[in-house]
Amino acid sequence: MKIFRFESTTGATLYGTGEGSELQVLGGDLFAGLTPTGETAKVKRLLAPIEPRAILCVGLNYRQHAAETGAAIPPFPVLFFKNPACVQHPGGAIEIPRYLRSEQVDYECELAVVIGKAAKNVSRASALDYVLGYTCANDVSARDWQLGGGGNQWNRGKSFDTFCPLGPCLVTPASIPNPNALRISTRVGDEVLQDSNTADMIFDIPTIIEFLSASTMLLPGTVIITGTPQGVGMARTPKRWLQAGETVTVEIEKIGALSNPVVEEAADGACSFQLPRA
Repeated sequence: MKIFRFESTTGATLYGTGEGSELQVLGGDLFAGLTPTGETAKVKRLLAPIEPRAILCVGLNYRQHAAETGAAIPPFPVLFFKNPACVQHPGGAIEIPRYLRSEQVDYECELAVVIGKAAKNVSRASALDYVLGYTCANDVSARDWQLGGGGNQWNRGKSFDTFCPLGPCLVTPASIPNPNALRISTRVGDEVLQDSNTADMIFDIPTIIEFLSASTMLLPGTVIITGTPQGVGMARTPKRWLQAGETVTVEIEKIGALSNPVVEEAADGACSFQLPRA
């Protein structure tokens, strides 16, 4: 089932299912269970399907992406974090940072996994029992701050406001019995820049959950984004950075398409911390 979180034309924030501009309203709690109410509501705008408790991210998790960047296959999943405040809704703008200026903003299509119940020391065999659902993510990255201004950590370049679009819906595990058999792609405008399959992951979804939950509590509402395939702008010749006026669309089989326009941040002044520019 596809579950949408949306703002109705009356201003209410609701969950619903169905298609089009009018959805069947679901009542109850996202984690305890949603049930049909028999009512419908018109959609004013779609919202990110989850307000994350935490965003855990796995880097270098597609074999062909590791190859295009010249990176060795990691022996363990590579973990970094994004600020939960950087979540953006479907259709909301990705802002190119201008107060703390970046000139190298990149796209990354990713499968996002939402944890549905407290998970600690979960075995690989039971890992999918803890999944509430799946959605599309765009792990937007300021490569100059990720690689040049992050102190050898990726978090700074990954956590600018609007740098984690999620959506358009949450798809329950019954509809995706194998999350490692999904076509995944990114296009900017009409240009397809990433086109792969989650089967190319180095560490599959059960393995990721086992590793991240090891001696570590994953709270309900934790979002895990699971790596990006080949085709990122950083690895292209010439490099391909996002520009204001473009629209980025992440699409994953059985989930749908997540589209976001790109704009420049409206900033009054500039931060005292700036990277040197060539």
